[in-house]
Amino acid sequence: MKVKMGFEIRKAETSDITPLASIISKAFEDEAWRAGINAQSNPAHPSNCSPERLLQEMNRGISFYILEDEGRPCGCVGVETISDEVCRLDKLAVLPSEQHRGLGSALVRHALSEARQMKLFRVQISISAEDRHLHDWLEKLGFEDTPQKALPHLVIPVSLMTYYCL
Repeated sequence: MKVKMGFEIRKAETSDITPLASIISKAFEDEAWRAGINAQSNPAHPSNCSPERLLQEMNRGISFYILEDEGRPCGCVGVETISDEVCRLDKLAVLPSEQHRGLGSALVRHALSEARQMKLFRVQISISAEDRHLHDWLEKLGFEDTPQKALPHLVIPVSLMTYYCL
């Protein structure tokens, strides 16, 4: 399979909120369906992403980066600075029809580059503990498992992974 790499990643603006919400919702639909999640059972799940929620997150300081292929939005990632040493990746998403083309890896590498420019030491991401494929993919990108406290209030068990910017 030939992989075309003619895409651009840029910082999202408020005018990108509607396409961002659509990308995120579509990318997490299957996970939500498998876990029996809907808007009533877990309104904060990414499959229920809304432009209003993204605007709140942007106003809270989360920076979103959007990946466009020939001008068409097809992926995104949020970067939230937690402290002067740590940031968290949030809502890493690629449209299902565009997956397996290296776009997710490009988004992660872009976010790691942003973290290095901000002189941050660690980049963390929370993922479904049951998603071994995602876990293994993030390991290949340099992330490591991070011990964490049990979070019994969550609908889906999560794992925390960390990338160390050395």
